[in-house]
Amino acid sequence: MTTKIPLHRVKALGILGALLGLSAALGACTPQTTEIVTASVSDDYRHRHPIAVTEANHSIVVFVGHARGGLSGPQRTDVMGLARTWAREGTGAIIADVPIDTPNARAAAATFREIQSVLVAGGVPSRAITLHHYRPDDIRTLPTIRLSYPKIKAVAGPCGLWPQDLGPNIDNVTYNENRSYHNFGCATQRNLAAMIDNPADLEQPRPETAAYTPRRNIAFDKYRKGVATETTYPEADKAKLSDTGK
Repeated sequence: MTTKIPLHRVKALGILGALLGLSAALGACTPQTTEIVTASVSDDYRHRHPIAVTEANHSIVVFVGHARGGLSGPQRTDVMGLARTWAREGTGAIIADVPIDTPNARAAAATFREIQSVLVAGGVPSRAITLHHYRPDDIRTLPTIRLSYPKIKAVAGPCGLWPQDLGPNIDNVTYNENRSYHNFGCATQRNLAAMIDNPADLEQPRPETAAYTPRRNIAFDKYRKGVATETTYPEADKAKLSDTGK
């Protein structure tokens, strides 16, 4: 007895066979390898924790009591120092955050007026001083006046990130490769960024200054006369150790 297969089933089987043949042909063209290449974190700490040049705030805090307004001697020195640094490195206005609706609000207002006069005397234009009032969130703390301005700053980090364990485990496949851990070098980079006075030094050298002409003329005059050009220091012998007791 012969079983007749329906026409639509014959067509489906034909399409399935064609797909299997095509997949086999494509599989033959694909190289068979077990190696999987993925992006990885650089082993160089300078790449993992780069020093970036950005704009950040520089600020000082002025403490204000309840019954006395104005600046003390050390506070006046701090404000004058802020005026000097702003002239050298400031990239925006000085923002003065002054508290209101607090027990020392009147003293803070009087202190701000003196701060403003000290800043102007230090070379800061009055238009570069912006007053901003705020209400403290915690009434238990002494409200203060905060002076801040934006500047170009070198930063690195954040540090203290441990995406992997230091010891051997199933996830740390690089343990036996003697590679440095992720947080290695972050503190060094962060400290170096904090010590940089001019972040532009990271990108380009500073221009050379003019030579000291008087000293150069003295050396050239000695050279023309055939005299030794080295500098003599009469106090050099004073730094020698004493021969007493030998």
